[in-house]
Amino acid sequence: MSDVPVVVEARLTAARTRTIGTWALGGVTVFAVVAAAMQFLRTDLDWVRATLSFYLLGPVGLWLQLAYLGLAMSLGLIGAGYYGAATRTGRSPAALVLFLVGAIALAITAWAETDRGGPGAMTTHAYVHAISAPLAFLGTTVGMLVQSWSLRRDPRWRRHFALAFALAVFCFISLWLHALWRDLPRGLSQKAVIAAILVWLALAARWLRQTSPSGHV
Repeated sequence: MSDVPVVVEARLTAARTRTIGTWALGGVTVFAVVAAAMQFLRTDLDWVRATLSFYLLGPVGLWLQLAYLGLAMSLGLIGAGYYGAATRTGRSPAALVLFLVGAIALAITAWAETDRGGPGAMTTHAYVHAISAPLAFLGTTVGMLVQSWSLRRDPRWRRHFALAFALAVFCFISLWLHALWRDLPRGLSQKAVIAAILVWLALAARWLRQTSPSGHV
């Protein structure tokens, strides 16, 4: 009888983890769909050269802004989901903080308009965007690295470690290549990095959704 409360708590935790995974995957999916649709809707932009920030501008930019907020929600949920579901030894406060930093920075990025490149000094919004956008990328990719590395310490998540960590390393290196290799087409290289990050986030959310009632994955 003494084991009953423990079993009930484990099942409640597993159910909460699956719900978190479902919402996180939904946010990632909506963002991917909206961002892809923008490449066809915004015929005024060269998708190879224009970074995603420019798609936030204009009359249909509101939809991408909302999708950014959904993705920010997913980042926070993934960080919280793994923190709450992991064992004490597998829990990573650093990963949770990094995902929250990435989420907040992403939400600010959606709100602050990027520099349009016209004459005159940069606006306050453009300065904020110039800081928040790289911070969103860094917070997210470093959070992916830390969270992936933490999976190896938890027997319930260990089997996902190799794929998660390899993909996180790929995303981190790709981000720096995009940032430092200025000859790359800015829009295409940035969107490739974002696509890789979305794959990692979708996998992470899917693994949360697959948590069984017993707490195993």
